[in-house]
Amino acid sequence: MSAAAALHWFLAWGRAARFAFAVVAAVLSPKLYTPRARAATARQIYFTAWQVLPGFTLFAALLGLVVVEITLRAAWQFGLEQYALELIFRALVLELMPLLTALFVALRSGAAISTEIGLMRIAGDFHDLPSAGIEPFEREFVPRVAAAAASVFALTTLACVFVLALSYLLMYGPSPWGFDSFTRTVARVFTPLALGGLGVKCVAFGAVVAVIPISAGLEATRDPRSIPVAVMGGMVRLFFALGLIEILALALKYV
Repeated sequence: MSAAAALHWFLAWGRAARFAFAVVAAVLSPKLYTPRARAATARQIYFTAWQVLPGFTLFAALLGLVVVEITLRAAWQFGLEQYALELIFRALVLELMPLLTALFVALRSGAAISTEIGLMRIAGDFHDLPSAGIEPFEREFVPRVAAAAASVFALTTLACVFVLALSYLLMYGPSPWGFDSFTRTVARVFTPLALGGLGVKCVAFGAVVAVIPISAGLEATRDPRSIPVAVMGGMVRLFFALGLIEILALALKYV
């Protein structure tokens, strides 16, 4: 990496960090909570989560079915079936599904958000909004961040419920006789601390899914050819940030 490329990389991360702090400051401002902001947030949730719900549901069900079946067969083969459910819950539910959900939303919405913001910047919309009495953070920025965080959290919850249900059915079948053992394993794995960490991780995933693409879109210049470059750089930083959050979560939990 050349010195110029390294400098651009650090400056891009600096701009993303400054934008994240600006979003936090805007969220803490009471004047942001207006009917217009709520309507914009609901609209973004519709685009980010509701429209992809059928496809994501099928994806989560198929992935859960395959991974749970492979884990159970491997556990039975080595005589470790008593640990199979706990392994599924700790690896798939607490770690893999939140990350895959964030990646799903990032691929679905991250590039679109970055491109839309870049086009708005080229069109001069962010200069026109204040003159019309509209704060960009109120209508464009914070609603996207809030919607992404809520969407990742909701979709992750849905995927985890699917995995739990599939785990019971594949382990015990439709019989109710395994319910006591199943609930004891659930209570042992999903402690309040584990659920709190899962919630914080989902919100962090959702926040960066919007913050980094928006900050990348704001890097676009008046030249339309700058948009693909900004989008590509933003997506690379986004995947790096998602991986870093997962690594930090694992380090805090197991190291």
